[in-house]
Amino acid sequence: MNSANPSAFPHKAYQYTAAAILAGIVGFYYVSGVDAATPAAVPPAPAVDVVVLEPQEIRTWASFSGRLAPVESAAIKPLVSGTIQQVLFTEGQQVKKGQPLFVIDPRPHQASVQRAQAQLATAQSRAKLAQDELNRAQQLIAAKLVSQSIYDSALSTHQVAQADVKQAEAALSQAKLDLEYAHISAPISGRVGRAELTTGNVVEAGANAPLLTQIVANDKLYAEFNVDEATYIQFVRNTKNTQDMPVELILASDSSVTYNGNISAFDNRLDTNSGTIRARAIFDNKDGALTAGMFANVRLGSAEKIQALLVPERAIGTNQSKKFVLVVDEKNTATYHEITLGEHYQGQRVILAGVNAGDKIIVNGLSHVRPNSTVNPSVTQAISATAVASNH
Repeated sequence: MNSANPSAFPHKAYQYTAAAILAGIVGFYYVSGVDAATPAAVPPAPAVDVVVLEPQEIRTWASFSGRLAPVESAAIKPLVSGTIQQVLFTEGQQVKKGQPLFVIDPRPHQASVQRAQAQLATAQSRAKLAQDELNRAQQLIAAKLVSQSIYDSALSTHQVAQADVKQAEAALSQAKLDLEYAHISAPISGRVGRAELTTGNVVEAGANAPLLTQIVANDKLYAEFNVDEATYIQFVRNTKNTQDMPVELILASDSSVTYNGNISAFDNRLDTNSGTIRARAIFDNKDGALTAGMFANVRLGSAEKIQALLVPERAIGTNQSKKFVLVVDEKNTATYHEITLGEHYQGQRVILAGVNAGDKIIVNGLSHVRPNSTVNPSVTQAISATAVASNH
């Protein structure tokens, strides 16, 4: 039988426990030391595309709404009375200046011409007789064979006869003119409307003369629109000739075709009620689709080009009501720049303030890049100034 000391068992258990704790501590420091010696993996800087801001020569544009109006139009009315004998056109026909449109019965006017010719012949005969009488009176009074009163009477008769000749000539000219007016021709080239009165209708000349038809020139048209005061001042202040201002027109109902024109004129005063001035631009109706009265969108360009900084729309971020871009500095750090935007220009925006020429602007990945973070920039090709200028 073993006679071991019972108090030795707790002592040995304590030694085993202490050894286990010591081994755990050593193992913890060993593992911790290994982890400390191995550096943590650093995520790579995000790759971004950047464009380098360069001043570009552009033209300033402003947009307005307007309507088309004819450059020339004519309301055709009769200048002589009579019965319409012929209508020589069809509705919507293209007519040229001088082309016959209507014929009013010319027979009464032909008779008037013949009557005026006879009256002129009579007046000329009387004038010749009066001239002969005056010549004899001059000879007789020179020989002192007649009194002065007889000579004066012959002179007066001669003068009246000459006046009658002039009156007869004027009547003949009017009769011939009326005969010419009986054949109504187009005063301008353009598209003719419908005949409001047809063959057989009797028309009267004068202030209450009826409308026969209308002609609208359609080779060129005006676009009339109102320009606000601020834009007007900005555009004309440094412009020598307002007619050098280019204008673009797109129909409100069809934006597939752009028409190019120029300012024809501005009005001579500002409308105080609306604060605008009326402008008129002229366009060639190159495809014949433009018609007076159409609603159009008009873009007015400045006569002179300016230097501007442009950035793509996708490079611009929004922070509540503010606009910003991320600029990559020399340490490849993305920095936040609040900007002031100008007009839209061919998928880009003009930046008025906030950045400078030579800055590198991030154009993609704004949602993945934080301000003051490091990025891996790659310069991409921006729209060149030459390409921009070539379009405008």
